[in-house]
Amino acid sequence: MVRQARILAQATSDLVNAIKADAEGETDLENSRKLLSAAKLLADATARMVEAAKGAAANPDSEEQQQKLREAAEGLRMATNAAAQNAIKKRLVNKLENAAKQAAAAATQTIAAAQHAASSNKNPAAQQQLVQSCKVVADQIPQLVQGVRGSQAQPDSPSAQLALIGASQNFFQPGAKMVTAAKATVPTISDQASAMQLSQCAKNLANALAELRTAAQKAQEACGPLEIDNALSVVRGLERDIQEAKASAAEGRLRPLPGETLGKCSQDLGSNTKAVSSAIAQLLSEATQGSENYTGLAARDVAQALRSLASASRGVAATTEDPQARAAMLDCASDVMDKSANLIEETKRAVGKPGDPDSQQRLAQVAKAVSQALNRSVNCLPGQRDVDNAIRTVGEASKKLLSDQFPPSGKSFQEAQSSLNQAAAGLNQSANELVQASRGTTQDLAKASGKFGQDFSRFLEAGVDMAGQSQEDQTQVVTNLKTISMSSSKLLLAAKALSTDPNSPNLKNQLAAAARAVTDSINQLITMCTQQAPGQKECDNALRELETVRGMLENPTEAVNDLGYFDCIDSVMENSKVLGEAMAGISHNAKNSNLPEFGDAVGSASKALCGLTEAAAQGAYLVAVSDPNSHAGQKGLVDPAQFAKAKQSIQMACQNLVDPACTQSQVLSAATIVAKHTSALCNACRLASSKTANPVAKRQFVQSAKEVANSTANLVKSIKALDGAFNQENRQKCKAATGPLIEAVDNLTAFASNPEFASMPAQISPEGLAAMEPIVAAAKTMLESSTGMIQTARSLAVNPKDPPKWSVLAGHSRTVSDSIKKLITNMRDKAPGQRECDEAIEVLSNCIREVDQASLAAISQQLTPRDDISHEALHEQMAASVQEISNLIDPVAVSARSDASQLGHKVSQMASYFEPLIMAAIGTASKILNSQQQMSVLDQTKTLAESALQMLYTAKEAGGNPKAAHTQEALEEAVQMMKEAVDDLGGTLAEAASAAGAVGGMVNSITQAINKMEDPAAEPEGTFVDYQTTMVKTAKAIAVTVQEMVTKSNTNPDELGGLANQLTTEFGDLASEAKLAAITAESDEIGSHIKKQVTELGYCCTGLVTKAGALQCSPNDSFTKKELIDSARKVSEKVSHVLAALQAGNRGTQACITAASAVAGIIADLDTTIMFATAGTLNRENAETFADHRENILKTAKVLVEDTKLLVSGAGASQEKLAQAAQSSVNTITKLADVVKLGAASLGAEDPETQVVLINAVKDVAKALGDLIRATKAAAGKPHDDPAMLQLKNSAKVMVTNVTSLLKTVKAVEDEATKGTRALESTIEHIKQELTVFSSPDPPAKTATPEEFIRMTKGITLATAKAVAAGNSCRQEDIIATANLSRRAVADMLHSCKQAAYHPEVSREVRARALRFGTECANGYLGLLEHVLVIIQKPTHDLKQQLANFSKRVAGSVTELIQAAEAMKGTEWVDPEDPTVIAENELLGAAAAIEAAAKKLEQLKPRAKPKVSLKLQKNPYPALNCDLLPLCLLQRLCQYIWMPLMPVLEEQLCLKENDLLGL
Repeated sequence: MVRQARILAQATSDLVNAIKADAEGETDLENSRKLLSAAKLLADATARMVEAAKGAAANPDSEEQQQKLREAAEGLRMATNAAAQNAIKKRLVNKLENAAKQAAAAATQTIAAAQHAASSNKNPAAQQQLVQSCKVVADQIPQLVQGVRGSQAQPDSPSAQLALIGASQNFFQPGAKMVTAAKATVPTISDQASAMQLSQCAKNLANALAELRTAAQKAQEACGPLEIDNALSVVRGLERDIQEAKASAAEGRLRPLPGETLGKCSQDLGSNTKAVSSAIAQLLSEATQGSENYTGLAARDVAQALRSLASASRGVAATTEDPQARAAMLDCASDVMDKSANLIEETKRAVGKPGDPDSQQRLAQVAKAVSQALNRSVNCLPGQRDVDNAIRTVGEASKKLLSDQFPPSGKSFQEAQSSLNQAAAGLNQSANELVQASRGTTQDLAKASGKFGQDFSRFLEAGVDMAGQSQEDQTQVVTNLKTISMSSSKLLLAAKALSTDPNSPNLKNQLAAAARAVTDSINQLITMCTQQAPGQKECDNALRELETVRGMLENPTEAVNDLGYFDCIDSVMENSKVLGEAMAGISHNAKNSNLPEFGDAVGSASKALCGLTEAAAQGAYLVAVSDPNSHAGQKGLVDPAQFAKAKQSIQMACQNLVDPACTQSQVLSAATIVAKHTSALCNACRLASSKTANPVAKRQFVQSAKEVANSTANLVKSIKALDGAFNQENRQKCKAATGPLIEAVDNLTAFASNPEFASMPAQISPEGLAAMEPIVAAAKTMLESSTGMIQTARSLAVNPKDPPKWSVLAGHSRTVSDSIKKLITNMRDKAPGQRECDEAIEVLSNCIREVDQASLAAISQQLTPRDDISHEALHEQMAASVQEISNLIDPVAVSARSDASQLGHKVSQMASYFEPLIMAAIGTASKILNSQQQMSVLDQTKTLAESALQMLYTAKEAGGNPKAAHTQEALEEAVQMMKEAVDDLGGTLAEAASAAGAVGGMVNSITQAINKMEDPAAEPEGTFVDYQTTMVKTAKAIAVTVQEMVTKSNTNPDELGGLANQLTTEFGDLASEAKLAAITAESDEIGSHIKKQVTELGYCCTGLVTKAGALQCSPNDSFTKKELIDSARKVSEKVSHVLAALQAGNRGTQACITAASAVAGIIADLDTTIMFATAGTLNRENAETFADHRENILKTAKVLVEDTKLLVSGAGASQEKLAQAAQSSVNTITKLADVVKLGAASLGAEDPETQVVLINAVKDVAKALGDLIRATKAAAGKPHDDPAMLQLKNSAKVMVTNVTSLLKTVKAVEDEATKGTRALESTIEHIKQELTVFSSPDPPAKTATPEEFIRMTKGITLATAKAVAAGNSCRQEDIIATANLSRRAVADMLHSCKQAAYHPEVSREVRARALRFGTECANGYLGLLEHVLVIIQKPTHDLKQQLANFSKRVAGSVTELIQAAEAMKGTEWVDPEDPTVIAENELLGAAAAIEAAAKKLEQLKPRAKPKVSLKLQKNPYPALNCDLLPLCLLQRLCQYIWMPLMPVLEEQLCLKENDLLGL
């Protein structure tokens, strides 16, 4: 670090001199002053860095000085950037331009390759996905190219530079999706040339995107602060463009662009209006928080959305024939641009004053003006004005309901009733026509909305007449009329929204629901205020309801509800039962003139028929979507319907709260509604934040949820006060609290309405429409017959003595029953996914037969090698197929469990990858010469195919039915088996690739890991500290692997492939942890910095892996070797950058990680010292005594106690204090270990047992400190009631106990009468602590074999005998020796017991048994030691007699432990002490050693001949070189030794085989 600081200082000195020289040569005084100012800043920063470097050099072990040096270096970096900002910016923009060119070219080539490969692709789903991703990228390429041209044409324009950065960032996501789609398509392309071309283009595009991402990030950092100004200039430019369009329109020169139509431009205008509203909500939120960076990004999004809006507005104007409408559209668009520019200007002022209320108020006012301008712009669309006129008509007509008096109109009651019925029928018909028209042309919508307004006016007049007729129920009639007015307005608004944006999800369902609400409210009014014969009203209501739901069956291309397919079948079954009972009731009650019961039966039948229709429509949609040629809709980031519903409910609840007539119970009910819906909104925001890859949107969702939650909390607080004291003052406070909540919900809803977050509608193929036709036809027949049945029943209720009518009713009832049976039969026969599962099963069965045939051919050595394709290409095809199959395992499982509509798609996709996998596997096997390797590839491929076949059978049985509980366990087992098969085959392929030097798959894996960091992640389960700890460990492992690669590049290049594979795996782990660490970081800046450093590390790793593959292929290429070493150095540097980024995230916890590592080193050093002391080689220096060190030990131990207190308190303090406490404790424990080692040495080598006691005592302190540091790290920042805090307290208690034990040991070490007792007490405490660790549920870091475990139990037996002897002799020397031996024996036994018990092959029952007897053994031995301690203090004959019982208990536990170990090994266990086994192991070891020696001898080369003039003795082997002679002799010697060993070894193997066979 200090050496680099010197180099840096020299470089900055040169830069300062260069800047000064430029300043002297500058003619402009202002520029000269700026240059000199920059040079001064740079010189000052360099001076600070030099001072910090001196401090770090003087104190190389000081963490504080190193941190100061880092901070000074960072300050110097910032000063350098400021000084050379323009030059750096220009260079970064040039890099970005080149990267953008490469990306655009690579994308164009990939699109061309995809088009060329389309004809030979066997997977239509993958091909369709590739085509869609190509379309999206094709739309983005012109913008990227335009950005490059603009930047090159105006190199000094910030606007052009930011446009290029924006276009590059918009290119990342679609480009990455196209790469993924292309890679998924490659295995299923039959034409090898097309497949290779597409694969290579996809790789090139992935590399180009990586370079583009890096260049854009760096350019963004340099140009970021100018985003707001650039957005403002863009919007002003759009305003000028609109003015030019107005001038062209006035002159009659405005023409539509190619491809523009009125319908398309109108839809674009509607969707872009939502995008602008969402972006403005985001801009307001960021400006309120005062974040300049994110506010700039939000302003950029607003400008981009406004650009699209301006283009759509111009298109609408150009395609509109009416000059007045054209001018109105352009005027409104110009107004939107003007108001938006004002908003951005106000935002620029407000971002510097985040807490200023005046600034926030002005901002809200300007935003409201933009919103109003947007609404006016939408209202200018054709058809929208007519809908607005209808809404105004409804509003004007509804004003009559505000009157207090409704005098009679002079009509009779029957006349008023007849008029109301006719008007109701007309309004219901108009509502259904409006629903149909909203999906048609603008002319249809205009006509239908005008008719609806007229019919509503007539209906309201009839309703007011009826209110005048019924004075008693007048209030209720008026209330019902108001409800109809409100539902009519909602219907018109829904129709308006759908016509504006027909592709928006859920709008059709909302429109249908609004129409149903109109029908229901009409029925309520008719039921209440008409007097007809009993049963007539119910029949009329039922007919209206059936007419309303009929539209669901017209074209069910959108989900009607959230029901799954089997839920739809259940719903049909349940409703059919209800309908059957209702039909019987209609017939029976009509015959017997039980008219009230007749009316109830009609109502039940109507509800059941509506439920049947809804379930049939949803089932038909799912059948159509499940067809392999259809494409299911993609679920959006948020559900707009949920947000709209929650918003409406919250607004109505708030209105009830502020209503003066609201009672106390209504207040509490409204509060419950608010809490329920705001909680749902916050959860939806949390999920959306975790799913989106857009950092600005992620931040906005979180912030919106916070605003809603905070305003809800304030409202609930005021409601509680109102509930406690129901007075006017509290009511006003409650009213004031509703305002912020409504505003927060409005902002959130506006932001969530962004089309970017919306769902993608399903694309149903003609085959899908044909598949759903039988279900739709049966449902339509049911509805038509039901309508006739109810009409006939209506007549029979009046005249039950009409026989022809009864036969008609019977006919309709029979038709309804038959159509329902047909509906159920069709739905069961058309169950989604079953046909596709059968086809996929057939495909996999054929694949397995092909593998079997190839295996037979391979066994008979008749497998013909494929000459049309290379081995490497076959390997890549296999790897790609396995990867895609692996990606589909979980989707197939999920669809089989609960999503029948996706089952067919997923199994078809999976099956499509097995044919290319089998072909590639057979081709690969045909090119392998080793028959064993041939069979390994074929067998593993067959295993994968068989596991997939089993999974398909299980998936077919499950069928996507979540209620099929009996299949869930079998499905889970099948999934697990298939994952294991994929892992086995993937591992074999990776090993083969690494052995052959093929690194393409590894590079792809690293690139995928980098890309996945940008993908949405699930909610993290751990904390930042957890991920930080894992990342530090993984990063250090990467550094070790890289260093080993450098070593092997010189000694054994053949091993580089395996190391490259290991590096790939380690980076994948690091990237996955980095994604979660970024989410849990304290701030978005830290999170993005971590991801950035890991990304750069990944790119360096790809370079190193590539060089490793090249060197493996050419081991003697010195140039490649040099490149590999350079790449390794870059990777090591990037690892240090990752560690620095993690340290910036949480300096305190990072210091804890470093401290824990240092303490582990101290413990290892103490173990080494104990080894020397046990051997009797730890000698004193000079003539020192222990007294010379005692005070120093005691003083250091007390300092460590104070450090422990600081460490514990640091868990709840700042990261800075925690880092200081961790560093201080490490320094103190280092010093304490050193002084204790000196004290132990001063005791002399003649007393080794006492030396070991003393060192063990300080080792216990070091272990306790390590545990305490880890507990502190885990508890940092946690609340006091968190379990981690309890663990911290326990660790602190252990630490204090061990320090106290050390102090007692130090004081007693020279006391001959008590030092043995003290040693025994210390051992007892240590064993108790080991038992606590042993009893914890945490698995050990590694596992052990049962043989190792049994070996460790011998130590317990020896220590038990030693303890009994010490108890009988009571000599202090024996006690000390027993204490040391017991500590080691029990600790080793517990460690090996737990490691062996957690071996993967050990069953749960055997594990529990081993752990139980391990605990019993340790407790029994503890009892023995405690009894020995009692004997030492009061030695009596009776107590000594009891030693035998304690030893028997320990011996019994040891026996049980050995039996548990035998159970772990199973039937194959052999006694390691068996002489035959020992001999066999020795023979095998000798044979292996000889064989290894022979191989090494073969690799030796003769050394160069020395030039000497001595006369050599005559060579006895003239045919051999003298240098080769010793090697030949050694080889001959190995053969002589090997030959007598072979028969013995074969005999041993035969004997063992006979034993196994029971001979």
